[in-house]
Amino acid sequence: MEIDWQSHDGLRLYSRVYPGPKGRAPTVLCLHGLTRNSRDFEDLAPHLERRYRVIAPDLRGRGFSARDPQIQNYQAAVYVQDIVALLDRMDAPRVAVIGTSLGGMLAMMLGFGQPDRIAGMILNDVGPEIDPVGVERIKQYAGRLPPAGTWSVAVAQTRAMFGDAWPDLAEDRWQALARRGFRPNAAGVVEVDADPGIGAALRAAPAAAPDLWPLWQTLRSIPTLAIRGARSDILSAAVFARMKRENPALAQLEVANRGHVPLLDEPECIAALDGFLSRILPVPPA
Repeated sequence: MEIDWQSHDGLRLYSRVYPGPKGRAPTVLCLHGLTRNSRDFEDLAPHLERRYRVIAPDLRGRGFSARDPQIQNYQAAVYVQDIVALLDRMDAPRVAVIGTSLGGMLAMMLGFGQPDRIAGMILNDVGPEIDPVGVERIKQYAGRLPPAGTWSVAVAQTRAMFGDAWPDLAEDRWQALARRGFRPNAAGVVEVDADPGIGAALRAAPAAAPDLWPLWQTLRSIPTLAIRGARSDILSAAVFARMKRENPALAQLEVANRGHVPLLDEPECIAALDGFLSRILPVPPA
């Protein structure tokens, strides 16, 4: 199912909704990364839908959501406002959040601002401290790729961006991933399915990242699973270890041969997701 709605400032936004089993199934909210979209969950969501209702929005400026003419709105506080409005519309008073990269940052902000609404969080390759090496890498390509024009070029651009993160993928998998991140525009030209202004907003942000460790301390009461790609240049091994020291109840998984980010289709990820969600989102009897 697909829904459209308007943000508080009149922007048309889009979300995929997987209704799940009949009755009032618990809700899982899936939040994608910086220049990605809800199609990143097109394999995971049907798996989760066997037990849960799944909501996977396109953040403003991505996928089928409208591009924002004011690039200063490409910021976390605005995204959170949009997400809360979506949850209200979907009558979702309490959810588990799966957040990849930026989506994980938004999950933490939701946990801080509306803790009663968050049953638990799964943070995919993100934490309270971001490695500047990875940030600089993302700044180099976000919003700067020329239109691919053809799907073969889109696949090549996808490999250029993520080849180090996903070194063992088969050719057909690269083609599928390219179709998640690219889409033909109105003229039929294949291009990245995200507003170039998102990259411009990222580069215009203050160079010094905020200290989010105090925020992390406030989230200790929210059940959390943190996933790290063993090759990640965004979530360092040192930060991953500190997250556990400061929250001993934190569940963790490190995924071999993955950088930023694990795709969440890896068998160990599926097993960890299923186990974690079954603990925090009990499914009511049919």
